[in-house]
Amino acid sequence: MLTTLRIKNLALVTDLTLELRSGFNIITGETGAGKSIVIGALNLILGQRADRSLIRAGSSQCVIEAVFESASIEKDLTPLLDDFGLESCDDGILILKRSLRTSGANRQFVNGSPTTLEALELIGELLVDIHGPHDHQSLLDASRQLEILDAYGHLDPIREEFTDLLKKLRQLEEHKVALIVDDQTHAQQLELLRHQVHEIESAHLDPAAENELEEAYERTLNASKLLELGQSALSALNAQDGSLWDTLGAIGRSVDSLSSIDQHSNEISELHQQTVHMVSELEQALSHYVDGLDLDAGLLNELEERISVVQSLKRKYGPSLRQVIDFAQQAQHKLSDLESREETLAHLNSDIEKLAAELSSIGRKLTKARSKVIPELNQAVVEELKDLGFKQSRFDASLTSMKVSQTSGELKFHSSGMDKVDFQFGPNPGEPMRPLKRIASSGEMARVMLALKSVLADQDRVPVLVFDEVDANVGGETGTVVGLKMQEIGKRRQVISITHLAPVAATAPYHFMVEKISEGDRTVSEIRELNQKDRVAEIARMLGSGGEAAVRHAKAMLDAAT
Repeated sequence: MLTTLRIKNLALVTDLTLELRSGFNIITGETGAGKSIVIGALNLILGQRADRSLIRAGSSQCVIEAVFESASIEKDLTPLLDDFGLESCDDGILILKRSLRTSGANRQFVNGSPTTLEALELIGELLVDIHGPHDHQSLLDASRQLEILDAYGHLDPIREEFTDLLKKLRQLEEHKVALIVDDQTHAQQLELLRHQVHEIESAHLDPAAENELEEAYERTLNASKLLELGQSALSALNAQDGSLWDTLGAIGRSVDSLSSIDQHSNEISELHQQTVHMVSELEQALSHYVDGLDLDAGLLNELEERISVVQSLKRKYGPSLRQVIDFAQQAQHKLSDLESREETLAHLNSDIEKLAAELSSIGRKLTKARSKVIPELNQAVVEELKDLGFKQSRFDASLTSMKVSQTSGELKFHSSGMDKVDFQFGPNPGEPMRPLKRIASSGEMARVMLALKSVLADQDRVPVLVFDEVDANVGGETGTVVGLKMQEIGKRRQVISITHLAPVAATAPYHFMVEKISEGDRTVSEIRELNQKDRVAEIARMLGSGGEAAVRHAKAMLDAAT
């Protein structure tokens, strides 16, 4: 759900924060008060292209921020965030932000990370459906309509089975395409792969020994310097005059004299003996190290060549030896395929044919199931439309199979099956039905969407529904039904509705009002949640009168809705 919407410097708004509730929220206000600004802000935060003229006069930028509870869509949202390299949601909270500037680039953020407008739009499609004159409507998309049909009929398991099989088929087809080349290209590919495999395998790479190779090279490269330093240390130990051994001997004689006079100095004598022992070990270690140094120029050349080979392979095939070895294994696999191309193609063709047949079978099963579900969906939507004032309307989910060729009848697979669906609507008897996306009246469109949402209340995954003037061109009795429909949907997901109709406003548990206020020589729009007393006054205003009769009527409407 949308918990917070903050709008700063957009049109008439200077700084507005809307704290919404779960369930059914209504927004009212006089014409021109700025209700449409809320819809505009939502569209912007959901990835709509920006118009800099929307920035409040005198401001250099406007900012829209939205906070959503995202737990209900986590399954779909998390992979999408990962694809765009965005931070995951902490404690199920998703934060969107967008800033528009009068000059310079606009910016958008998800969970504090900068992102693209495309990412914002795709995330928005998971979060919100806006229905009204300016639509952000997933229900108008053909693929979404197919999802709706499958969700209504509980067909997701067979659809997912089809999708998984199609992925396997596409992989086999890509493998086949890679093998189908002309003879010259085939020979060139063979030559290249053989060279790559031989070059890597002849190097006898061992990732575990790479550090040892580099250390051996550094030691051999610096052998002369190391020898000089080692011999210098040994000379300090064994010099004829003033060696460390002479110094230790003098110290030992003094310590022995101390011990003969004071037995409490025995500990000092022991420390001296330990020191002599450690110096002896140091001398042996230095001698062993110096003896082990190799000044062989041939060895240095050998190590240099080896390192050069390793670095060359890493530049060509991967930044690490492990990746170079993996490349060789993949190249060997491709080489084997190309060397036995005819046999491999025969196997691939056989596998593709079997998989295509299986897909066709499952696809037809899915088509049959969809065809069975459609009459039930059509009837359910028509019943909802009757309640919403369309007494003789018609609704039809028209299903057709997609074909590559109308003459051959060859079926075309796509990720959702072999079908496409087109939701069609006829509001009046005697008139032809038209695709839903071609309905001209925003009032008709919004009510059809409301009917669909009512039917799909348990299946629809989009958590926030926004209806902009869904009550356009409806009467009071129908308005009450419209409100009750949204109230019912609000039990399962968040509903935000902008309305001019009092019967609709009265049905909502939470009522917000937008109003214009003069501040000096400027006009600003503000929004506030109404208490019960203020609701009565606002609904009385919406009834067209502030008199006692309108107040009594407003109270009665509110009492009837609770």
